[in-house]
Amino acid sequence: MKLFLLLAGIVAVAWSRPDSHYTDKWDHIDVEEVIESDKLLKGYVNCLMDRGRCTPDGKSLKETLPDALEKDCSKCTEIQKEKSDKVIKHLVNKRPDYWNELSSKYDPNHIYQDKYKDKIDSIKEKA
Repeated sequence: MKLFLLLAGIVAVAWSRPDSHYTDKWDHIDVEEVIESDKLLKGYVNCLMDRGRCTPDGKSLKETLPDALEKDCSKCTEIQKEKSDKVIKHLVNKRPDYWNELSSKYDPNHIYQDKYKDKIDSIKEKA
């Protein structure tokens, strides 16, 4: 499920600090506003997919995401973890098109999706 810390990044991840946590510089971003706005969400997805310009926080997310995925978000703050869970849940349930695109790029071998399969399945809304 941490696959889309990525989208915590939509939220909160950025440069690494010597104290072994990502900066909390972006923790103030309103994730609800981002995921509820097609324009904002599309902008972040386009940034992550190399299809568009990146905001400073989008650029930081893009640079940090591979490390966060590889290391189970071990450098994420609690706020970043909470926000990433919220974004992931939204993508899985409301924007599977974006989820699939991002998964293809950042997890082409399904390493993280397999690792977090139970957690991802648990957040899927039942129809």
